[in-house]
Amino acid sequence: MKLELGFIKIRSIQLSKESRIEQGMLYVNEDALRAFIFEDEDVRTWVRSIDIDIARPGESVRITPVKDVIEPRVKVEGGGGQFPGVIAGVETVGSGKTHVLSGMAVVTAGRIVGFQEGIIDMAGVGADYTPFSKLVNLVLVLEPVEGYEEHKHEYEHAARMAGLRAATFLGELGRDVAPNETCVYETCGIREGIEKYPNLPRVGYVHMLQSQGLLHDTYVYGVDAKKTLTTVLCPTETMDGAIISGNCVSACDKNTTYHHQNNPVVKALFEAHGKTLNYVCNIITNENVYLADKERSSDWTAKLCRLLDLDGAIVSQEGFGNPDTDLIMNTKKIERAGIKTTIITDEYAGQDGRSQSLADADPLADAVVTGGNANEVIVLPPMERIIGTLDYVDVIAGGHAGSLREDGSIEAELQVITGATNEMGFNRLSAR
Repeated sequence: MKLELGFIKIRSIQLSKESRIEQGMLYVNEDALRAFIFEDEDVRTWVRSIDIDIARPGESVRITPVKDVIEPRVKVEGGGGQFPGVIAGVETVGSGKTHVLSGMAVVTAGRIVGFQEGIIDMAGVGADYTPFSKLVNLVLVLEPVEGYEEHKHEYEHAARMAGLRAATFLGELGRDVAPNETCVYETCGIREGIEKYPNLPRVGYVHMLQSQGLLHDTYVYGVDAKKTLTTVLCPTETMDGAIISGNCVSACDKNTTYHHQNNPVVKALFEAHGKTLNYVCNIITNENVYLADKERSSDWTAKLCRLLDLDGAIVSQEGFGNPDTDLIMNTKKIERAGIKTTIITDEYAGQDGRSQSLADADPLADAVVTGGNANEVIVLPPMERIIGTLDYVDVIAGGHAGSLREDGSIEAELQVITGATNEMGFNRLSAR
């Protein structure tokens, strides 16, 4: 499959009477945007109001609690559409041409389900730990209807749809805009790849998806990943919006929709494709709760790696604790099939860094890339402006009673920062 991504650089966002893109400026009519979002029946049912705000890099702004981050895109040529199975139909994506509004994102925030969400600081110490502080963010602050606590799944779905519809509305503005840069990505069929790169190692990417239920969900072509068996995706499908986030986990290692759209493992493998390796495919597998489901999924992962005659596999995780078992099961079974693995994870090694980093381990998992220790304590300075609400800072994962200080500063673990220890490596922390 061959995908051409055209990147339209957005340097700033401004609210306006007319929605358009002009010389790198994104003008947004907030009434038109809000009306488009509320065309969705579930949004109308569960979301009472949406405030729209803008956060720019370097501003003294704190966004919290953050639910999702999404990059606006539009399919301009070829099959399918953005967010297949959710916004567009289920036609296969990953080919043709897609325009990307780069340098910006849609962020959903406000009162959301559960307290396992995070913080994006646009300046100060916290900004150094999240990639989203470098983007111009259009923030939707969602206010739910009364009684939403008893309908968690319904409200989570509505909040997710609000963000996706906003990204769809903005992405459409780039349909007829000439991109500043164009990149083409293409992979081979199995036989073609063997014939074309006979002397290069065959490498696949085992992409683990959060799917533990209870608001820990990821969607592939609109299907909840926990309802699927381990399967194969063309890497360009991942780049073209086939996978979206629907989970509410620790903010530091949560894969937002933006992470899936811009997966750095996929990008790095494409950069090496045809040079030092033959990038064969992505294998997506879920992270389950029950032992039998974990065994089944990891068995299928190793089976597919062997059937594809891979020489090596990169395995990335999402979450921690229970998913550590899935990570190690996948790794040791792939290794036992004679295929070398490298895993990407993060650590929960205690605030002093001396505890066991993962809840599970195996001698075969001997090549590891770490995204950092999520238990490290950090103090975030007060910000001049808050987008969202600070009501939940003391109870989000990584916070504690008294995390929010009287002066507006926050003492908490890195867990509270969205993307701080991301397990795709989409972050600034590692180990030497």
